[in-house]
Amino acid sequence: MARKNTTSEKLPAPMRYKFSKYKKTLVLLTMAAPTAIWLLLLRYLPMGGIVLAFKDYKINPRNPSFISNLLNSKWMGLDNFKFLFMTDDAKIMFRNTLAYNIIFIILGIVIPVAFAIMLNEVTRKFVAKTYQTLMFFPYFLSWVVVSYFLNAFIDGQYGMITAMQRAAGGDVTNWYTTLGPWPYIIVFANLWKNVGYTTVLYLSAITGIDSTQYEAASIDGASKWQQIWYVTIPNLRTMICILFIMNVGKIFNADFGLFYSVPMNSGALYPVTQVIDTYVYRALKVTGDISMSAAAGLLQNVLGFICILTANTIVKKIDSDSSMF
Repeated sequence: MARKNTTSEKLPAPMRYKFSKYKKTLVLLTMAAPTAIWLLLLRYLPMGGIVLAFKDYKINPRNPSFISNLLNSKWMGLDNFKFLFMTDDAKIMFRNTLAYNIIFIILGIVIPVAFAIMLNEVTRKFVAKTYQTLMFFPYFLSWVVVSYFLNAFIDGQYGMITAMQRAAGGDVTNWYTTLGPWPYIIVFANLWKNVGYTTVLYLSAITGIDSTQYEAASIDGASKWQQIWYVTIPNLRTMICILFIMNVGKIFNADFGLFYSVPMNSGALYPVTQVIDTYVYRALKVTGDISMSAAAGLLQNVLGFICILTANTIVKKIDSDSSMF
């Protein structure tokens, strides 16, 4: 029985080529559509709310429509941005935000690269996969869960460390009012939760390195350390630079859960845990001023955009192949 010709087979050769090309494009567009719609609805459409940062947004009880209230609210210019700088906590929150993020960026490069190199040298696959799983697992935990894990150790009444101090007859530390240990606790908690994810990224880059480079280095008499220094690390340069640029773009943004949930929102710890994000949240709870919080978010993102451009320009001048654009 003869096979029936399809619609495309009935067309002339040029038309058949265009039809197949159109069909392939349509399939690819269909695959990209969900992500494009998600970006449009959740990333680009809300950008219209930027206008809130320049208005004194008030809700009319008789007309709760957001658009109507937005149009009827009076313009404030740059006044909404002043509350970030006029408060007594301005110096503390900017200092903490920048200092913690600089530490996170530096340690977030050095430690994951070191772990990735060490895991790559593990010859037994089962052991390597076990280490990867154990390191990657904390990334999926919320900061609320992490805060209760920490609380199990340092709780003033039932904490493990507190119980050991009490059993040893020493002074019991009230961890949630003692400032000294918390910069180290914050840094350790951030690394514990995020190092595994970044390590996997670097490990995937290492596995993509051409093995002939190591063979050539070995033939030339390079030791294992020399192979890591002259082969592995140079091949990780692009990945390191890209992640560095992306993290610099978030230098004025803090992980809200880390600085709010982990210290259990203790007011005594504000000098070392108060960052821009937690300050804005607390100010919003007290004042209910949406415009001020919108102004803070806009300022953070504008400064982050400037930092990305600056970091990318510096990287491009040093190594143009490792820049993002």
